[in-house]
Amino acid sequence: MVSNGLLEGFAACLPGVEPFLRQELIELGLVKPDVAPAHAGEGGVSFLSLLEGFYRANLWLRTANRVLVRLGRFHAIQFAELRRKAAALPWERYLTAGQPVAIRTTCHHSKLYHSDAVSERVLGAIGDHMDRMPEVQAFDEETPSAQMVLVRMDNDECIISLDTSGEPLHRRGYRLAMAKAPLRETLAAAMLFASGWDRSAPLLDPFCGSGVIPIEAAMLAAGAAPGAQRTFAFMNFPGFNAETWTDLTRQAASAITTPEGPFLGSDRDAGAIKVAVENAERAGVAQWIQFSLAAISAIQPPAGPGWVVTNPPYGVRISTGNDLRALYTQFGKVLRQCCPSWQAAYLCNDERLASLTRLDFKKGVSLSNGGIPVKLTLARVQSQPS
Repeated sequence: MVSNGLLEGFAACLPGVEPFLRQELIELGLVKPDVAPAHAGEGGVSFLSLLEGFYRANLWLRTANRVLVRLGRFHAIQFAELRRKAAALPWERYLTAGQPVAIRTTCHHSKLYHSDAVSERVLGAIGDHMDRMPEVQAFDEETPSAQMVLVRMDNDECIISLDTSGEPLHRRGYRLAMAKAPLRETLAAAMLFASGWDRSAPLLDPFCGSGVIPIEAAMLAAGAAPGAQRTFAFMNFPGFNAETWTDLTRQAASAITTPEGPFLGSDRDAGAIKVAVENAERAGVAQWIQFSLAAISAIQPPAGPGWVVTNPPYGVRISTGNDLRALYTQFGKVLRQCCPSWQAAYLCNDERLASLTRLDFKKGVSLSNGGIPVKLTLARVQSQPS
């Protein structure tokens, strides 16, 4: 959709991440600070930009799942009306004749409520506009091989969007191997933003797994663009400007600086530490992260205040049984002994488990981890055991 020469965009994210994504878009100049803030449950943040802004959004956003461009929106209560109005949209800006497409349709409170029938009419509209019916492929959000078209019918309003990202943005390109219960890169970045970490104080993850939190922290502190190592769907648009993209990536590479750190990651699983080191090397930040094989009781944080940001086991996917209560009790005890006056942020799906740390709780942020409702508990580590 075009407004005053600008394209309407939508950066999608996990529920609860909207405020942090909005701040990222403000820093990119794609959202004005005086625009109404995003709220949890909206599933993303809207913005207006030229196409170059979509390049920058995909290159730089750390907490977005994907970036969509709104092709158009219109009222439709009959299938013939839907096809006619959809055919009038500027498909040629984003599709080439015969290009494979994958359509996903959702319908809510609309006379046109059959999603498959709506998808069929939109597909026909593309063929009408392009003078050739496109090849249709199954919709695969994780590994798309076709241009993704998203159609939403809501209260008889049809909104048609095209994906500009391709694979989800959490796939930075550095994590080829994963430990158990992997944490998505986008969620790790959201945890760092929510924790209030100042990007210069020491950061410790004592349950680091495949190393995503320390890696994302090092990239954030160094100013490294999270999308610099991958390709995007917008590169297949007919109007893609390769020169502009090259300039943006060159500027991003030159902006990287040596972070203060240190960044520490530890885990009691030797296989996880091996994976974490390999991932950090691919991300280009291995020289700034110290990974160690250690149980929570053996952590050795540096002196002075810092942040613990971590994703401990909480019994849904990799740890079940009675050991979790002891683990959280031990976690809190070790932090009070080794990290006095530090800040702590950790994911947990059970407030009773989270409270066993006996830390000085400040607040929490509701999030979702792999479809599991969780809360990021934010707390201050007391200087002395309570």
